[in-house]
Amino acid sequence: MIKKIVPKLIGGYLNTLALVAPSKVGEIGFNIFCTPLAPPVKPHHQQFLETAQLFRFTSKGVDLQGYQWGHGKKKIAFLHGWQSHSYRWKKYIQSFPQEEYTIYAFDAPAHGLSAGKYANIPIYSDAIKDFVKKVGTIDFAVTHSMGSFALMHALHHHQHLAVGHFVAMGSPGEANDFIDFYKKFTGLNDRTFKYIIDHFEKVLRQTPDYFSAPAFAASLKMPGLIIHDEGDEEAPYTHAQRIHSAWPQSQLITTQGFGHNLRAPEVVEMVKDFVMKEQLHKMGA
Repeated sequence: MIKKIVPKLIGGYLNTLALVAPSKVGEIGFNIFCTPLAPPVKPHHQQFLETAQLFRFTSKGVDLQGYQWGHGKKKIAFLHGWQSHSYRWKKYIQSFPQEEYTIYAFDAPAHGLSAGKYANIPIYSDAIKDFVKKVGTIDFAVTHSMGSFALMHALHHHQHLAVGHFVAMGSPGEANDFIDFYKKFTGLNDRTFKYIIDHFEKVLRQTPDYFSAPAFAASLKMPGLIIHDEGDEEAPYTHAQRIHSAWPQSQLITTQGFGHNLRAPEVVEMVKDFVMKEQLHKMGA
């Protein structure tokens, strides 16, 4: 009940503010939209993450937490989604032999053990760019949800970014999906919503329509794997189909019963198989 009431209270506050302080409501509403309710890093999360070599790096003045396991020649990077952190990759990280792979992850801005108050696609995209600059060429990037969308944005804007292969899991499709959900979830009226969209466009210098995963995917030059569950209730399966159609060198694996999180052992094996096959293909080329 409380989870349903709080968003409506926020929406009511913003709708009222639009009447008495219209010059402020756009910024406040946009900042709320970009504020993740990120889950805490619990003691058992911390215990696993501390098995890594920890490092820090900065993006746009924000201090971010990075992790490194192993010392192998091939580099794999794991990028989590909205309101998550690097622990979500535990099963994946443990599936790769550390003598063969150097495995990286980092907590996105305003997530996990990273600093920052806000996150959105451009903020996360900038963090990915700075992360790759820090660690060097990534042979395989394995991403989930918003992490997939953000990497597509980063590669679209920085086509020199050194990423060899890309696994996109449970990717959203359009920024408008998030925005429409925000409006409905909080009960924003049209006037308030327009102020927020105006501020969105002022800050990001683009309309919401611009932020489209299929549009970004069309410029991807590397081989990729898309994994998406037919029953995904957070990122509809149709997004995966559209991304696959737009991405020239992609393959699509459709799952059933694994939902949005895609943490099942079967999915871990799909990712591992893709990495192994692409390595063999490159060796035989």
